[in-house]
Amino acid sequence: MAAQREHFLKTHFLKSPFLKTPFLKTPFLKTKLHSAISAAIIGTSLIMSAGVSSFTMAENALQEETRQQIMIPAGELGKTLTDIAVRHHIALSFDPALTQGLKNEAVSGNFSPLELIDVLLQNTNLIMTPNQDGTYSLMDQSDYTMSGLAVSASQINDSILSEYKGGQIESGGRLGVFGEQDSSNVPFSLVSYTNKAIEDQQLESIAEVLDNDASVQSGHGYGNYSEKFMIRGFELDSDAISYGGLYGILPRQVVSTNAVESVQLLKGSSAFLNGVTPGGSGIGGAINLEPKRADDDLTALTLDTTAEGQFGISTDVARRFGSNNQWGVRVNALHRDGDSAIDNETREETSISVGVDYQSKKLNVSTDVGYQKQTIDSGRSIVHVNSSLTEVPTVPDAETNYAPSWANSELETLYGMVSANYKLNQDWTLNGAIGANKNKEYGDYSSPTVNSLNGDATGRRLSVPYESNTFSSSVSLLGDLTTGRVTHQLNLAYSGFVNKTYTAYTMSNPTYDTNIYNPVDIAYPDTVFADGNMGNPNIRSKTDTKGLSFADTLGFMDDRILLTAGVRYQEINVNNYNYDGSVDTTYDDSATSPIYGIVYKPTDTVSLYANHIEALQKGENVSTSSSNNYSNAGASLKPYTSEQNEVGIKFEDGTLGAGAALFEITKPEAYGEAGKAYGYYGEQRNRGLELSLYGEPLTGLRINTSATWLDPKLKDTQSGTNDGNDAVGVAKYRIVLGGEYDIRSLQGLTLGGKVIRSGPQYLNASNTLELDPWTRFDVNARYVSKIAQQDITWRLNITNLMNEGYWASAAGGYLTQGNPREIKLSVSTEF
Repeated sequence: MAAQREHFLKTHFLKSPFLKTPFLKTPFLKTKLHSAISAAIIGTSLIMSAGVSSFTMAENALQEETRQQIMIPAGELGKTLTDIAVRHHIALSFDPALTQGLKNEAVSGNFSPLELIDVLLQNTNLIMTPNQDGTYSLMDQSDYTMSGLAVSASQINDSILSEYKGGQIESGGRLGVFGEQDSSNVPFSLVSYTNKAIEDQQLESIAEVLDNDASVQSGHGYGNYSEKFMIRGFELDSDAISYGGLYGILPRQVVSTNAVESVQLLKGSSAFLNGVTPGGSGIGGAINLEPKRADDDLTALTLDTTAEGQFGISTDVARRFGSNNQWGVRVNALHRDGDSAIDNETREETSISVGVDYQSKKLNVSTDVGYQKQTIDSGRSIVHVNSSLTEVPTVPDAETNYAPSWANSELETLYGMVSANYKLNQDWTLNGAIGANKNKEYGDYSSPTVNSLNGDATGRRLSVPYESNTFSSSVSLLGDLTTGRVTHQLNLAYSGFVNKTYTAYTMSNPTYDTNIYNPVDIAYPDTVFADGNMGNPNIRSKTDTKGLSFADTLGFMDDRILLTAGVRYQEINVNNYNYDGSVDTTYDDSATSPIYGIVYKPTDTVSLYANHIEALQKGENVSTSSSNNYSNAGASLKPYTSEQNEVGIKFEDGTLGAGAALFEITKPEAYGEAGKAYGYYGEQRNRGLELSLYGEPLTGLRINTSATWLDPKLKDTQSGTNDGNDAVGVAKYRIVLGGEYDIRSLQGLTLGGKVIRSGPQYLNASNTLELDPWTRFDVNARYVSKIAQQDITWRLNITNLMNEGYWASAAGGYLTQGNPREIKLSVSTEF
């Protein structure tokens, strides 16, 4: 095959008229986009000037690598080639259409990596050719013009992310107005957890996915079952998770992971990059979810169960069709039902998503539509603590459920998004996206307030119908140009959304008595207080945000230095309404904020970076809880401005990735005393250090470790009462040690696990109530077998192995208890 490859290069490319076209005389800008195009389209042509013999020498050196005993099962050729390239550090790129529908036979024997690929390509028209920069391309011998010439912009964008061995982590993700970016080229900390990580660890929620990162701490929302995140010590609500870069599209409280291709985490202030979030949270970071796409034909089926008797079934089907495979369809469906690991709690979930995409040389369009319904019965709630207590109550047993049997919530969401990009010419691309969401929720909620250290508590019933409609949109123009020896990556972008909410409530009174250690199940309490129309709630708020941004990334010294400067103009308009639909309060505000960032790459694997970013954020809504009784309950606070400064270093070589960052983030601090107004009193300033290490340091051993230390201080507080104290709900440190190892003595078996250590955190601003640090152990096993010539993957995951009871979070000024031990088993296959 090596001789065949050399003959092919000599007879086709040395004589190719493509070498004589003016196209090759056009100066390419040294950007990732152009690098991808040049490597895929003309790299092979350029190397001919240096002679084919140099490649033959390089190839021979690789072929003489130590051969190993290798056994490759039969499967999809494209997936098999990708797995081999990742495992053996071969920089191989190809158009997925080349391997569409092609299968590889099972192969076993002693091979070097290149010999193995040559064997797999036998009996096909495909050939692997070397490029001048040491990479390789897959080509069709019968069409040397290469179908990769029509590779889509979305495929090029995907190719710029570095997927590490094992396929669970990508270094990079969607960076707001900058689009998909490799982490090494941007002055921010950005990492993505792939669908493979979700599958292998059986992760059912976004909070479970981000347990893999020490910068993120998870808890529950106020009085409901939504997920609340703390990134770098600042809150990010579940309704602030973006979908394909658009806010307000996903389900509001809990998002299923079955239709998610990657969970992308941006650490640090993001309002310049992504715009204002719906609820005004997200000072410390952002989460974006990318939908699955039909890259290859796929029919997958998974059955799962738990030790408590919860059962689930999910399917994942993908197809490409059309004369050039320009059309693709991806369908994901899931149903899961049964008892959770918490006593008397049951959960049911149904979700379906359909993604359709069209890809051509210039135009790429995708449409995603999804439906999700979740029902939670006897759902364990958060816990409030009476301000008179002098210490935090001891945590109950891990399985204890202090929620009454009538506590429940039904969450239903229909959402959709259409996105497109059009390549105006070689250097300029126009992108656009619109999306909409309709949420409908109903819940009977009750959260106990602990009044004594013996666990005695009181509670009320609060019933709330909640509906929301969101329309979100974005438009951007991305371009590359050169002035002298300086490259420019320009982007002009608009983003905005309109969100309307509709609510009402009924509430019981007086309080009922219970105990968090020995809960009492009481009858459904009668309604005493009520407001609004429970059957058809009136509008309660309308938020309208618009933002326009411009940024230029200047490249110096062959893009060894990348300097980013930009400015964003942001408008926020908020109307609050009374329960009868009449206007209560309104405000309009706007701000112009800058962004500065620099990346210096002394080597191809090391990046030094720094950034300064400011952002205008929507003010938070004041709680209506009777336990606080704020005088301005239900109002929205005015918008505020946050600032971030950060310096860091990254190392990425495709095998290992590592990073370290020092940062400071400041924002106005909002809090209040019972019976008084809730408002901005002072400032929260978080300083921190982040460390991370991931990849495959040894063959078969993959690691994902990270650590964060935070110093979250309050400044200029009301009357100076809490000056110098730690902010509420911020763990002082968090460490995650995760990894997995392929057992060589039993091929197909992988064992892994994760240890999470979370430091102490305070429950109140006066710092008189402190949560103890806690440690959680998770273990997992994965075994790939073959039954009747069908590949079967078995997965076993145990979270909280020791079944420890612990207060996981004090975010929001209340307690969220960590989940008990849960044992999950699944079996998957692909047809």
